[in-house]
Amino acid sequence: MEPFKKLDGIAAPLNMINVDTDMIIPKQFLKTIRRTGLGKALFDEMRYKPDGSEIPDFVLNKPAYRKAQILVTGENFGCGSSREHAPWALLDFGIRCVIAPSFADIFYNNCFKNGILPIKLPQDIVDKLMDDAMRGANARISVDLEAQEIRGPDGGMVKFEVDPFRRQCLLNGWDDIGLTLRDEDQISAYEKKHKTDAPWL
Repeated sequence: MEPFKKLDGIAAPLNMINVDTDMIIPKQFLKTIRRTGLGKALFDEMRYKPDGSEIPDFVLNKPAYRKAQILVTGENFGCGSSREHAPWALLDFGIRCVIAPSFADIFYNNCFKNGILPIKLPQDIVDKLMDDAMRGANARISVDLEAQEIRGPDGGMVKFEVDPFRRQCLLNGWDDIGLTLRDEDQISAYEKKHKTDAPWL
């Protein structure tokens, strides 16, 4: 998993509440277990017409936001079913950080396990960041996980809090497998000793 330390990128405003995982990645794209290639299906029903052509008014189809790395959105983001494909699709598109007043618990946890930083902030601060994001190509926001600070295009700064363990995992790029491999020497030593002590197993 790619570490997350500091991100300076374009923020896209998705001013919607209760964006569920089926809106993020519709069910017909869940046949794969690969984490790549899902970015093109992100928000499929909002991004494309039935004939496959783009809906120009959708935020991620606008030229200013096609390379967005930060999403500023409404409360209860990621609700609905627990599909891990939702953070996979966001990450494959290029989104590394989602800022909202609240998240669905399973989606929130899945973000950390896949290298996305979900940030919970009070509604009034999200409203200000949403306003910043509406500036298009000038909507650059800086997110510093080490300092736990967000800086807007005008230089304003807000603090955010992340669970210390999750913060450490993101800073170091540790997913569940990475955490286990930190103890690889001890695991190998145990397996070697176990073979000696119980060769019949």
